[in-house]
Amino acid sequence: AVREAFVRLYEKGLIYRGPRMINWSPALRTAVSDLEVEYSEEPGILYYFKYMLADGSGTYIPVATTRPETILGDTAVAVHPQDERYQQFIGKKVVVPLLKREIPVIADEYVTMEFGTGALKITPAHDPNDYTIGLNHGLEMINVLDTSARMNENAGPYQGLDRFDCRKKLWEDMRTAGLVIKEQPYTLNVPKSQRSGEIVEPMISTQWFINIKPLAEKALEAVQDGRTRIIPERFTKIYYNWMENIRDWCISRQLWWGHRIPVWYCDDCGEIIVSREDPSSCPKCGSRNIRQEEDVLDTWFSSGLWPFSTLGWPEQTADLQYFYPTSVMETGADILFFWVARMLMFGLEFTGQVPFHTVYLHGLILDKDGQKMSKTKGNVIDPIEIMDNFGTDALRFTLLVGSTPGHDTNLDIKKVEANRNFANKVWNAGRFVLSAVEKAPAEPGSEPEWTLADSWIWAKLKGLLRETDRLFKSYQYGEAGRQIYEFFWSDFADWYLEIAKIQINRGGDAAYYTATTLVRVMDACLRLLHPFTPYVTEELWGHLKEAALEKAYKPFISRRAWEDALIIAGWPEAGKSEGWEDEAISGFTVIQEAVRAIRNIRAEKKIAPSRKLHALISAGTKMDILRDQCATLAALAGLDLEHSHICRKVKEDTSGYVSVVVSGIEIFLDLAEKADSTQDTERLQKELETVNSQVERLEKLLASDFAAKAPAAVVEKERAKLNEFIETRDKLRSQTS
Repeated sequence: AVREAFVRLYEKGLIYRGPRMINWSPALRTAVSDLEVEYSEEPGILYYFKYMLADGSGTYIPVATTRPETILGDTAVAVHPQDERYQQFIGKKVVVPLLKREIPVIADEYVTMEFGTGALKITPAHDPNDYTIGLNHGLEMINVLDTSARMNENAGPYQGLDRFDCRKKLWEDMRTAGLVIKEQPYTLNVPKSQRSGEIVEPMISTQWFINIKPLAEKALEAVQDGRTRIIPERFTKIYYNWMENIRDWCISRQLWWGHRIPVWYCDDCGEIIVSREDPSSCPKCGSRNIRQEEDVLDTWFSSGLWPFSTLGWPEQTADLQYFYPTSVMETGADILFFWVARMLMFGLEFTGQVPFHTVYLHGLILDKDGQKMSKTKGNVIDPIEIMDNFGTDALRFTLLVGSTPGHDTNLDIKKVEANRNFANKVWNAGRFVLSAVEKAPAEPGSEPEWTLADSWIWAKLKGLLRETDRLFKSYQYGEAGRQIYEFFWSDFADWYLEIAKIQINRGGDAAYYTATTLVRVMDACLRLLHPFTPYVTEELWGHLKEAALEKAYKPFISRRAWEDALIIAGWPEAGKSEGWEDEAISGFTVIQEAVRAIRNIRAEKKIAPSRKLHALISAGTKMDILRDQCATLAALAGLDLEHSHICRKVKEDTSGYVSVVVSGIEIFLDLAEKADSTQDTERLQKELETVNSQVERLEKLLASDFAAKAPAAVVEKERAKLNEFIETRDKLRSQTS
């Protein structure tokens, strides 16, 4: 596939070989692409020196440079054609310091009159901008460095010196010769090799290149017209800018690994042979004295073919026809140009189709302080070690839920540890569900009678399914995982499982319907969590399937729903929203808020969990809900059901009771001790302040454009909240007055 791609591009005239300005890595001894060069701001020096005129008059042009060693390769001094300071020097000769080589003074509009001295030394062989000026003015290009960044024979007496040693030696010699003007601190934008970290050198080198612009134009159009979408959207503009300003791609590397360039040279006639197959002789002169090009291809050349070369291209295989084009390409934002753009360009060039319709970009994984991981810094996190200590599921979940598209992720081991605890929570919840299935009868004795808690958890699950689908479609995987986590830990484990224990213990139909609800919710949760935590969910789902099928829960769990493995099981579907869902959620929310309020009082007063409290509850319009759920309320809040009373309005004497108001309900707790009236008043006052802020917020919201623009059902829900807060506020005011 690699040879086929190379030959096709060569035959179209898009691949060529020649001397061009490239980035050279002295440590790796190879050319590197622009994308493999990283720039860092570092303190440096701007060196000012004299470029003496060759006429012996003693006149000089002041010039500044950040790399004195490149003076040895200068072939001109450039000034702006409109710079009055230097117009009389244009066309004259100056002498390269210490080498005594004469070079011209030229005029070029590229020169910035305000920078430095306004005069620019031109080293065409060692600076990309100077290279362009050199081509425009037909200047000689003198390379003064060898492949290890030591000075070569063109450096005269400095031959053999390391580039930085040469800088020091040359500058001292210039100082001795009276050519130094001054030095001043200067912030440098230093180019470094991404792979090896050393400073790269711009250098003229004979390499293989692709005229990539025709391919880039097609790939640019594919994103512009929507055939391929980049997520997050902000990377689209970056992609446009790069593709619109793309330069020819240097594809040859001087390394020992990679695909060797399929080019052969005839040493007898000089013929260049580009072939899909290894030739045995020169097709022009018949000589067998041929040798293959020793350079290899840039790894991104072969990687760019990945979407279709892996499917058998250039052969038109069944896999290629079935699987290509693919759908979503997920990768790091840092290789958008290294890889993604190459795949788009090559996909369109060699197949005529985009390789994928969506590119999803994630960020880099940083340490907990937001620093890049580095052996030097000692902050490298070994994923194998984390998985050994906390489990693969915990690491996967942390990385997925802690990320947003295109943004870097700070990885804190404490987060992984917390998600290990979540995986344990899932496992323990699964064990409870299995035990519930074992205890429950296999068949019901009557028509279904779902409790408020059963309906509530099912309604919450349906809402979660709809929200997860929405988030997945918009590629917000992290937020989807967070919501699944919140539902499982809080709604299912902390609330429903506690109530399920009570309902299971009742036996009979209550146990049967509770067990079926547990199985259905647990099954859906495992399916939702499987992309995030595949190992614990697959293992647990196998046990759940076995238990459910053994009990033959035919009315509620279709046998067809249980696949051989969770990884191929169907995704849970929410179905349409039904009227009972909102009613179940709002009804159970009343119970939750009452339980939380009582638990907070118990914690504040340090009342032992085993101690049952007497309560008087003035429930108002919520009396029927609370009476219907009094057993659940008593069990979760630790109330003495026999000595507690729920009515529309409490008429008993409540002096000495500790009171709390929530959702328009007044709860009076008999703590069998004199209440601290000051402390109680302060607590009620804080609650009143909180409720007042909610009333103000909702009144402003309903007085704004929201009431006219939002759906009627949403507006009505906010009005109901406001009325409830007003009712709570009024009761709190009466208690604090």
